Order: sequence, then C-alpha cells, then structure tokens
Amino acid sequence: MPYELHYWPMIQGRGEFVRLALEEAGADYIDVARQDDDAGGIGPMLDRLSDPANPRPPFAPPFLRDGDLVIGQSAAILLHLGPRLGLAGTGDRDRIWTHQLQLTIADAVDEVHDTHHPLGVDLYYADQKPEALRRAAGFRKTRMPKFLGYFERVLAANGGERLVGTDLTYADLSLFQLVDGLLYAFPKATAAALRAAPHVAHLHDAVALRPRIAAYLASGRRIPFNEDGIFRRYPELDD
Repeated sequence: MPYELHYWPMIQGRGEFVRLALEEAGADYIDVARQDDDAGGIGPMLDRLSDPANPRPPFAPPFLRDGDLVIGQSAAILLHLGPRLGLAGTGDRDRIWTHQLQLTIADAVDEVHDTHHPLGVDLYYADQKPEALRRAAGFRKTRMPKFLGYFERVLAANGGERLVGTDLTYADLSLFQLVDGLLYAFPKATAAALRAAPHVAHLHDAVALRPRIAAYLASGRRIPFNEDGIFRRYPELDD
C-alpha cells in the first residue's frame, strides 16, 4: 500500500520535510489532503485527528499512515521512514545521528516561525509587528549564523558533502529545505550567512540538482513558498 501523508494542502510547512524524503526515494505515496473531495481531500485528515476510537491520535498534521501505523511529528515520521527509504545512513549510530540533526533543524524551523509570530499563533502578524521586528533582528544577527555555522562544522568534519556518512540522508534533504526557506524569507541575511558556510551552500545547491528532487521542484507537487507557511517574506524583517 502507498504511504499516506496528511498535511495542509496550501503550504509547504513541516510536511515538506517528509515530502522531500518520499520524492527523493521515489516512494509510492498519496498526499491525502491535496486530493479532490471525491478522492479524499482534507476531510479524512481532520476525521483521523478527531477520531475518538484512536487511542494514539496525532496532535496535528503532518502525520503519516503506513499500513496500520499512524505517526505524527515530522522528525518521528522521518525516523520511521529513513531506514525504509535508504535515507538514514548505515546502522544505529548513523540512524540516531541523522535523527539528532533533524531535531536540530526542527529547532531552527521553530525559531524561523517565531520571527513573524513571536507572541502567539492566535494573533495576526500585523498585531505583533513591533515584536516581530525585534525577534527577526536577533534571529538574523545571532541565531541564523549559529544554526548554519553548526551545520557547516558538521559537514566539514564529515568531508564537506554529506551530514552523515557518504550517502544522502533525510537530514541533507531537510537542511536543503531549511536553507531554501531562509533564502525566501530572509534573502539578504541568508546570503550573508551562507558566505560563512560554503559547505551548507554547496549542499543546498547539490540537493536541488538531484534528478528526482529537481523534477519535484519543477512540478505542481511543490507548493510555492507563501505568506501562510513557516517561511514568510516580510521585507521589513530582513532589514
């Protein structure tokens, strides 16, 4: 049976980290909420979230159905998928290290989100703009260089091409997505930070050229970045 990915159909968000792994592996999967209503649509996703008969429900999208198993949280989904898709290195040490890197990427993604919603998700950006300006300034000057510098150090220690071992892992794909989102949301600050992280910049460019990823990025399956997702381009936050 194909994997079933459940995520909001209008944004890349945290579901994109899972999509990239599935696309790179050429896995058979269904992006359930992006189907039309007759084939599935968003209804089945919401039904599964609120199913009272499910003793282990996911808290929120993304979640993945693999047969009878339902897994929530991007990092947990990738921990499950990685070995099955050949994207988690070799052995337990690589698998756990890949997971650790993914969790660090998730930390960075949370901080990106908080640049435009520092006070809470229940408020519009316009309602917290002064706080967002201050939060974004700190992220650009301190946190972004710290995260990218960490991944630069990991890459350099591993030969410069991959984060884990010699083969591509889902951590490499997720770092690509983090950098791609940063280039959209903070083009000026990210370009400056990448000058000090050449291995990270190279990995981003190399992943984009991988045949299956390049085909995915050029397809309608790749939802464009927009101002409803995690990575949002508000020019005033990049000054």
